[in-house]
Amino acid sequence: MLATIRTTTGRENVVIDSLVNRVSSQKIPIKSIFHPEDLRGYVFIEGDVEDIENAIKSIPHIRGFINKDVPFMQVERFLVQAKSEIKFEVGDVVEIIGSPFKGEHAKITQVDEQKGEITVEFLEAAIPIPVKISVNSIRMHEKKK
Repeated sequence: MLATIRTTTGRENVVIDSLVNRVSSQKIPIKSIFHPEDLRGYVFIEGDVEDIENAIKSIPHIRGFINKDVPFMQVERFLVQAKSEIKFEVGDVVEIIGSPFKGEHAKITQVDEQKGEITVEFLEAAIPIPVKISVNSIRMHEKKK
């Protein structure tokens, strides 16, 4: 069964981390947990109903559990194969093509290949504030010289 968990908007990754920790420590047979970036406030979880209920019990930021099987065809459009053709390096300048910062140019300050995230500082910002962004939400603008 593929079910939906309602979460506090913006805390989806915190919920996923908590669920993964509980599932692995208690050996709960959950098959998958994912959160589409385009669908804020929701996390999908795959497993038996009893196992899902045990996994989500008293996890912070979970607002509800929708106990209906979601057809895979409805969530398939959110699942995109990760692109890893271009390797990003610290110092590269990228253009943001997704997220609220769409169209901004930023300099990479840190790369986390395991999580598929980079930390950037925006070029036009008065104060450099580090922001983490998925590598799927950026496009190479200029390689480090």
